[in-house]
Amino acid sequence: SELIKPYLGSKYKSTEVPKSLIFYMSKHSGPINEIQWCPVREQSHMLLSASMDKTVKVWDAVDTGCCLKTYSCHSCAVRAARWSSCGRRILSGGFDSTLHLTDVETGKQIFSSKTEFRISVLKFHPTESNVFLCGGFSPEVKAWDIRTSKVLRVYKAAVQQTLDVLFLPEGREFLTSTDAVSRDSADRTIIAWDFQSAAKISNQIFHERYTCPSLSLHPKESMFVAQTNGNYMALFSAQRPYRINKKKRYEGHKVEGFAVGCEFSPDGTLLVTGSSDGKVFFYNYHTSRIIRTLSAHREACVSAIFHPVLPSLLATCDWAGEIKIWQ
Repeated sequence: SELIKPYLGSKYKSTEVPKSLIFYMSKHSGPINEIQWCPVREQSHMLLSASMDKTVKVWDAVDTGCCLKTYSCHSCAVRAARWSSCGRRILSGGFDSTLHLTDVETGKQIFSSKTEFRISVLKFHPTESNVFLCGGFSPEVKAWDIRTSKVLRVYKAAVQQTLDVLFLPEGREFLTSTDAVSRDSADRTIIAWDFQSAAKISNQIFHERYTCPSLSLHPKESMFVAQTNGNYMALFSAQRPYRINKKKRYEGHKVEGFAVGCEFSPDGTLLVTGSSDGKVFFYNYHTSRIIRTLSAHREACVSAIFHPVLPSLLATCDWAGEIKIWQ
């Protein structure tokens, strides 16, 4: 992309809240579950989307706003799709309980496997590019190796479903958010795991009785946020014992049962989240105040993600199958 080239050599400049709509992309015929910019900086004009319409799409979301490719390897809703670190493959999983690793250019399956559960979350290991975690409607999270197409490790928790997975820096530990909230107890809502030994490090991290549909890591500080169904985001230390920061709560947006994603801007100054009323909320990370809201969508906005290279470029997606790019 010619637009990205000038920025590749320089350091990421500070993030401003985007104001204007650049592209409106609506080729999906069902709700969009996940979007992700390509992690290879030179190819980060490409945006990946996974939808309930059973497809995964790749878009040129920087130069043209066009859909470049559609992959239809799933027979049910695609709940999770992730770029490989090299940007040449896409890992996807869905409600057909199958995993596919697809070659981006040819569309051929490099690896396919059936699991025993409907998949709702996939995350590649931050330093071991052939390893990923897979979770969903099951008490187990599994670590897979692409090279052998085999399960390396199983992480077992007394829960019914894994909602999100977050690797901590270096990938030695990771967190899972689960739906283990009951009337009398909120332990196991967020569980910390040792990646190598599959041992539980802690399940006493979050004590409020809300499930957390998504987790996000701060790019510079050792902190993470959890999106909660209590219509606020909670801030935690990303180091043991993962204490909650009681002074900061990011509230004002609505979750209302949607898997609303949240994330930090690449410079770490802003926290952005979708909202079930279609808005996008921008919070000052340090003060936890709302800086601005963007009326982005008519339906629930489930994801808002900043571009990794271009300052202040934002992609959002919604429950009506629309993707919008803002600057």
